[in-house]
Amino acid sequence: MVATLIEKHNAQVEWRPFYLRPDTPPEGMELPDHIKSRMAETNVRLKQMANAVGLEMVFATRIPNTRIAHEATEYARQKGKGFEFHHAVFDKFYGRGEDVSKWDVLRDAALQVGLDADEMQREVVAGKYTATVNALVKEASQIGVTGVPTYVLNDRYAIVGAQPYEAFLQALEQIKKEQK
Repeated sequence: MVATLIEKHNAQVEWRPFYLRPDTPPEGMELPDHIKSRMAETNVRLKQMANAVGLEMVFATRIPNTRIAHEATEYARQKGKGFEFHHAVFDKFYGRGEDVSKWDVLRDAALQVGLDADEMQREVVAGKYTATVNALVKEASQIGVTGVPTYVLNDRYAIVGAQPYEAFLQALEQIKKEQK
């Protein structure tokens, strides 16, 4: 859907990190039962939306710690492959149920999009992107991001959660009206 917005409407998309559960330990954690039950209805809707556009959706029962995935994404962004890498990592987590806190998963995503997996891992492990990602997460909190995904259009309109394509089209139309 985001790729379609970019292609058809020349939208500018930039992924920003946000920790949905910043208390997740490095090894990840099981989803608490109350969250599993609260998410059951949402997961059915998300799976239907994904299937409608030909995508598979897998729902993990463990929450990975996404710190290194966010830092690896920052590496990819600085190499001009942020969107492609982000898409590959999302597919691995939501489409295949892979643990994105594991280097083998992130390295494979890097190779898929033509990045140097060795360099990425070396730089992330060295902490090269930690301060940048921390600042971006803080900025997201300061502008009111409380969930993922959150799409901010024109620095003004926030679309929170997995929404149908039409919601984005309506927001783009509103932006065009205001620019006239």
